[in-house]
Amino acid sequence: MRHALVRGVSPAMGRCELTHRERQPIDIERAEAEHRQYVTALTDLGCRVYELPADPNLPDSVFVEDTAVIVGDAVVITRPGAASRRPEVEPIRAYLSSHLEILRMEYPASLDGGDVLRVGRTLYVGASGRTDAAGIAQLRALVAPRGYDVVPVAVTGCLHLKSAVTEVADGVLLANRMHIDVRAFGQGKWIDVDLREPDAANGLRVGDAVLFPAAYPRTAERLRRLGILVRTVDVSELAKAEGAVTCCSLIWDTVEP
Repeated sequence: MRHALVRGVSPAMGRCELTHRERQPIDIERAEAEHRQYVTALTDLGCRVYELPADPNLPDSVFVEDTAVIVGDAVVITRPGAASRRPEVEPIRAYLSSHLEILRMEYPASLDGGDVLRVGRTLYVGASGRTDAAGIAQLRALVAPRGYDVVPVAVTGCLHLKSAVTEVADGVLLANRMHIDVRAFGQGKWIDVDLREPDAANGLRVGDAVLFPAAYPRTAERLRRLGILVRTVDVSELAKAEGAVTCCSLIWDTVEP
């Protein structure tokens, strides 16, 4: 059984944290409609979706990915790099505690879940403006006993590692190489984003399909030509808050008895 945890769009999203984008007005009603479409897509792709309510005091709280890193039957509760986002963590921890074993990061670590890309038993972790060396070290200490390796990756010019690279099929990585050194990942198959769509490296793999922003049709076509099933969703308002398709859910699998 595949599960997905999401959270409603905050009416305060217009006050979100921004690092690499100019602030633009966000149409909250449209963002809510996009989020509903996103939840429908997750359901259609086989997820049992659980939704926490929106919080008017937490502008970025729809982006649940940054609060947690799921590793098998456990979850590492993070300490987000932006201080304003740390209150987002507790509701996520409280909900997931009934589903997964809780592992917790502590001060002085900073780490956003959007900086963690799992490929098999390896966690590639972006050294970004939101994730520091202490965060990477704590994550390594927490997941090593569970058989996971941690590999730091320098990130430049974008918010998170998964802004620059995501896995779209077994051993297949979609990337904008301007933001990362692909040599950190060793051997593998690479798909480059279309240069006219520099923000198109973020795709959410759900089983055998990839949930992908409708704004990047050229890159989506590259995926389809390789036989990857692509389901597109409009996330243009969410993108104004530096969000993307991986940001809006936490996905895990369980084995039914």
